[in-house]
Amino acid sequence: MFGKAIAAALALLIAPVALAQDTPPAPAALPKAPLPYTKIRPQTPPSAPPRTTAAVSTEASAVPAPRPDGARLAASQPIDAAQLEAFVDGWIADAMAREHVPGAAVSVVQNGQVVLKKGYGFADLAPRRAVDADRTLFRIGSISKTFTWILLMKEVEAGRIRLDRPINLYLPEKVRLPGASRDVTVGSLLNHTSGFEDRAMGQLFENDPRRVRPLDLYLRQERPSRERRAGVISSYSNYGVALAGEAVSFVSGKTFERRVEDEITVPLGMNGTTFREPRPERRGLPAAMPERLRGDVAEGYAWRNAGFFPADYEYIGHIAPAGSASSTAGDMSRYMLMLLNDGSWNGTTVFGPRAARAFRSPMRQTPPGINGWAHGFMVFDLPGGHRGYGHLGDTLAFHSAMVLVPDLGLGVFVTTNGEGGANLAAALPDALVRQFYAQPTAFPRAGSRDLLAAAKTFEGDYLSTRRAYGGLEGFVGLIAGAAKVEVTSGGRLLTRRMGQTRAWVPEGPAAEGRFVSTIGDDRLTFHMQDGEAVSFRSAYNAETLQRADVTQRPGTLVLAAGLTMFAALATLMGLALRNRRELRQNQIQARAALVQNIQAGLWIAAIALFGVWGAGASDIPSIMYGWPGPLIITASTCALVAAVLTLVTIAAAPAIWQGGRRVDSWTALRKVFFTITVLIYAGFSVLLAMNGALEPWSR
Repeated sequence: MFGKAIAAALALLIAPVALAQDTPPAPAALPKAPLPYTKIRPQTPPSAPPRTTAAVSTEASAVPAPRPDGARLAASQPIDAAQLEAFVDGWIADAMAREHVPGAAVSVVQNGQVVLKKGYGFADLAPRRAVDADRTLFRIGSISKTFTWILLMKEVEAGRIRLDRPINLYLPEKVRLPGASRDVTVGSLLNHTSGFEDRAMGQLFENDPRRVRPLDLYLRQERPSRERRAGVISSYSNYGVALAGEAVSFVSGKTFERRVEDEITVPLGMNGTTFREPRPERRGLPAAMPERLRGDVAEGYAWRNAGFFPADYEYIGHIAPAGSASSTAGDMSRYMLMLLNDGSWNGTTVFGPRAARAFRSPMRQTPPGINGWAHGFMVFDLPGGHRGYGHLGDTLAFHSAMVLVPDLGLGVFVTTNGEGGANLAAALPDALVRQFYAQPTAFPRAGSRDLLAAAKTFEGDYLSTRRAYGGLEGFVGLIAGAAKVEVTSGGRLLTRRMGQTRAWVPEGPAAEGRFVSTIGDDRLTFHMQDGEAVSFRSAYNAETLQRADVTQRPGTLVLAAGLTMFAALATLMGLALRNRRELRQNQIQARAALVQNIQAGLWIAAIALFGVWGAGASDIPSIMYGWPGPLIITASTCALVAAVLTLVTIAAAPAIWQGGRRVDSWTALRKVFFTITVLIYAGFSVLLAMNGALEPWSR
C-alpha cells in the first residue's frame, strides 16, 4: 500500500506538467556515479517570480524557531491544527489496524478552543455506521469516576462532607459499612486507600438488563472484605467509588444520575452524555437512557478468528458512579475545557477554586512518575517533563483516556469500541505530547550492568493487591494477579503478567529501585527493605504487587497439581499392572485402596476441569458474565470431595502399616506408595484450601 501511495503521489505531481507540454520530454541518461545532494536538491523554477522581503518575513514568523532541547514547540506555543490532524490521523489509523479496533473518536482542546474533533472507523458494522464525533456515544468506563469526584468535592466545598471523616456519616443506615470498615474515610476513597479487596466477576458487568439492581442494593449485596487498614497503599476499588456516589446522592436527596445532569452535563450543554443505559424502564431503578440517544450508541466489538464479532451491551448501572457513563468526543471537549478552566466554561461554573486546586494536587507522596491520586484524578508524568491529570476508562469492549495538561493548556480525549483498544487509548496522549512538546529520545534504552549485579534483589514472583482474597474468585486471582520479575543478561528488568512482557532499565542507581520503560516514559518503582525488593508499583498506582508467598506462587500450584496428577494416574494404572501376589490385603487395606482409587479419579477430573476452564479464560466477557459457571464449580466440588477423602486415608495410614499377617497384607513397597500418595494429596488439598479453590459455593 505504501508503494501504491508513492506511485499515486508521483502521478499527481507529474500530471500537470505532462498536460502543459505538447510532447513528452526525452528520458534523461542515468548518471554513472551518485551525485551530491547539492546538485540534485530542488531549485526555484526559473519562471517563478522572486519572493519579496515581506513574504519571506511572513513565512519565517509562521514557522516556530528550533528549540534548544530539540522539541518542536515551547510550552507557550499552541499546536497547529493542520499538523495536529495529520499526526492524529496517521497515528490512529496505524493503531486501529494493529490493535483490531473498528471505531474511535478523538477530541483535542487547547487554550480554550477545540483544535480537533473527529471520528474514525465505524460505530456499527452491521449495517455500517461511521463514527460521528458529535453524535456517537461510546462507553467511557472509569472516566465516569471524575464526574463522581466533582460532585463529591462540591459537597466538600459546601461544607456538607469532610474528607477526614468516615464515609458512614454520609450514607443511609442500610448501606453503612460494618465492623472494622467503619473507619473508612471519604479521603481514602478518593485515593483508593480504603483497603478493600477488589471483586468483579459475575457482578461488575451484566449483559442482562434484568440483573441490574439499585445502587444501594448492590452496595449491600456485593460488599467486599477489608484486607488492609485505610491509608496504607493505593489499590483500585470500584466499590469505594460507588460508596462515594451513594453519599453525594444521599446528602442531596437526588439520584446520582439526576445530580450529574442537573449540575454537570445540562449546564455544559453535554446533550450526548448520560449515565443512563438503554434498557427497559423498571420500577425501583433510575430512568433509562432517553430514546433520542439510543440510536447513536456505538456497538462494542471483539476480535475473534481474524474477524469482528459484536459484544454484549455492558450494563453497569447498578454501580453507575464507577463506570456507567456514555459520551461523545464533542461533549468531552466541553468537559475538558471546563476542567482546564478551573471548573468554569461558557458562563457556567461547575465547581469552585478549592475543587480546582484539589484536582491538580496529589494526595499521596509518590516517587517521580508514579500517580499520587489528585483527589480521584490520575496523575500522568508525560514526555518533556509535563504533568497531566485525568483518568483512563476501560470496560470489556470500550477503552478510553482523558488527559489534561495545564501547563500546555491542552486536553486530549480518545475512545474506542474494540476489546483491543486499551493500548491505543492509553498511548495517544503520551504520543501527542511527545510529538510536539518533547525532545527526541533514542529508543530502546540501553541495559544496565549495575542491574546485573543486583538481579537477585528484584527477581521473583509477585502478587497484586487488586484482587479478591477468598473463594473461587480469590483462587483465580492468584493466576490473574501474578507477575514474574526477571533480569536479562543484557541488563534489562522484565515484568511478565497475563501473557504480556515489558522491559525496564534503572533510572538512577539500581539499588534505589526506580525503573523507566525501555521504549517510553512509563515508570516502575520498587519498595526496598533491607536491600531487598518487597513490592513494586506501576505508573498508574492502581495496585501494589507484593512478593508472593510460596503457597501463592503459580509455580507451586503447577508443581503440586503435577505431582497429584502423577500420583492419581499411577494409582489407577496400578489396578491393571499389579500382580496377584500384590493383591493380597486385609479388610482395612481394601477399603483404603477403594477410597484412594476414588480420590485418584476425582483429582484427575478436578485438575482436568480446572485446565479446561483456564483454556477458555481468555474469553473474558464469557467469564465475567457467566461466573462462576458449571466447569469451575464442578472442578471445585471434585477437589473438595477428594480433599475430604484424604482425611479418611490419613486416618487409615497407621492401620495400613500394621497390616496383619504377611500373607494377608500389602507389600512394603505398596505401603510406601500409599503413604507417599496420601502426603501428596494432603499437601495439594491444604494448598487449594488456603487459596479458596475448595469453596464451590462461593462466587
